[in-house]
Amino acid sequence: MATPRSLLALLAFSGLCACATPSVPTPAGGPAVATLPIDPGGSAYGLFLAGQEAIDSGHSSAAADLFSRAATTDGDPVFLADRAFTAALLAGDVNRAAALAPRAGGDEPDLYSLGLLVRGVEALAGGDGKQARAILTGPGISAAHKVAAELLAPWAAAEAGDAEASIARPVITGEPIAQFFASLDQGKLFERARRYDEAETTYRALIGAGDPGGMASADLGEMLERRGEGAKAAAIYDQALARNPGDAALQAAKVRALAKRRPPALETIRQSAAEALIAPATELMIQKQEEGALAYLRLALRLDPGRDEAWVLVGDVLADVGDVEGARAAYARPQPGSDEFVAARGKLAWSYQTAGDKDSALKVARAALAAAPASRDASVTVADLLRADERYDESILALNPLIAGQGDHPDWRLLYMRAVALEESGRWPEAERDLTSALKENPDEPELLNFLGYSWIDRGEKLQAAMAMVQKAVDQDPQSGAMLDSLGWGYYRSGDYKTAVDKLEAAVALDPADPDVNNHLGDAYWRVGRRTEARFQWSRVLTLEPTEKVRSEAEAKLKFGLDAAPAPSLVAGQ
Repeated sequence: MATPRSLLALLAFSGLCACATPSVPTPAGGPAVATLPIDPGGSAYGLFLAGQEAIDSGHSSAAADLFSRAATTDGDPVFLADRAFTAALLAGDVNRAAALAPRAGGDEPDLYSLGLLVRGVEALAGGDGKQARAILTGPGISAAHKVAAELLAPWAAAEAGDAEASIARPVITGEPIAQFFASLDQGKLFERARRYDEAETTYRALIGAGDPGGMASADLGEMLERRGEGAKAAAIYDQALARNPGDAALQAAKVRALAKRRPPALETIRQSAAEALIAPATELMIQKQEEGALAYLRLALRLDPGRDEAWVLVGDVLADVGDVEGARAAYARPQPGSDEFVAARGKLAWSYQTAGDKDSALKVARAALAAAPASRDASVTVADLLRADERYDESILALNPLIAGQGDHPDWRLLYMRAVALEESGRWPEAERDLTSALKENPDEPELLNFLGYSWIDRGEKLQAAMAMVQKAVDQDPQSGAMLDSLGWGYYRSGDYKTAVDKLEAAVALDPADPDVNNHLGDAYWRVGRRTEARFQWSRVLTLEPTEKVRSEAEAKLKFGLDAAPAPSLVAGQ
């Protein structure tokens, strides 16, 4: 199976930075209807309320049952049937959703259109390409679902055995992301039709146009490997690596091609059709249209239940809408050996960490590392969780071999992570050394500039250089409250309290829940004589989960205020 890269490519375009059963099971832990907070009783209204409660609780399968029952009683059968259709689709029961799909003539044409899309996918999943193509190219598909239908239609034609229809040049007007994936699919369909020269021409055109994420390069290289042209494939991978030097999948593909190992098999029609749906699903996620994204992902999984990329995205959507258990069930689907395994287990671990279950978080992360011991990302997840748990020495020990293994030019992000842990554990000289080394690797990174600059300011060291660094960070990220706080604190430590108030007020406006920023603003208010406001800020600090050190400082200042000693002033040459 080709390495899934849809999300990476979509992010590049937008500028943002296995189960054997045909339907997706309800997430583990879903309650039975009888355990819902609302007793449905026997009336349509009671069943509707219980169904809505199930939807709100993230239990779409139970909701579909309740809405279906309501539709057969004394309620509005059309409205309730539509709700049952939507709930079944979001739960992943596509077969049932297809049976419940709205018919023509209703008040919601887009919902009718979605129903057609579902029926088309169900026909394709059942091997009826002719029916699937007739539905997907028919007049009932509205603009809301036109792109998805256009991406699926060529695969339906291929399933129906109509090779000429499957390779017709796709044109999706006004949708550059969808057009890219339609063209990418055309290359795959050319290969499937044994028109290899045309497939190569299609891929090379996409490569020449930029090839986000190296997707066209990967597909062309794999086709060449299947054709026995490993050296030519390796050259394609090399060119792609020049644009994406850190791409582990491309690096592995190059090694495979040069070693003449078995290449990935050509995907099945349904697998490729499922991948085609990832593109519009991911775009909907970017647009924060979670329900639409989840519907498309469920359709993709109906076609290819083992598509781990889709499982991870399902987890992301469910996490965004608050269905924690459903998200965890999705993240747990990719298994060791999958390209998505480490990332999925990392998300699973952080879901426990965010919920306060630190032991489970570390258990999941360490199990993932044991299953993928060569994975840098798995090691980084363990180190980051240890840092979040304030187990700084253990976090440092986890990072040391990763950094040492990268030679003279380690990844600046690893150095940054270790510097945070070193600073928190009281080993500032070592932290300073890591930050300085990281800046040599990435001299314009605002996070590095801010961290090192603030640390110097807070210590009263190298104030001129530190102020220049945090000003540069603010210039690059003017909406960062943390960076404006560093700048304001620099003015405070240099004795310019009026400017410090201005900068720190702006920082609090951007990051009102940060205890450190509020603490600094209180100090600045005190220095300019605004003592009531200073005490208000220090009192607020105590409500914002400060560290023990900051809490003690705020409590002392509330009791005694600040002494009259002047703050350090800038000294020439520092």
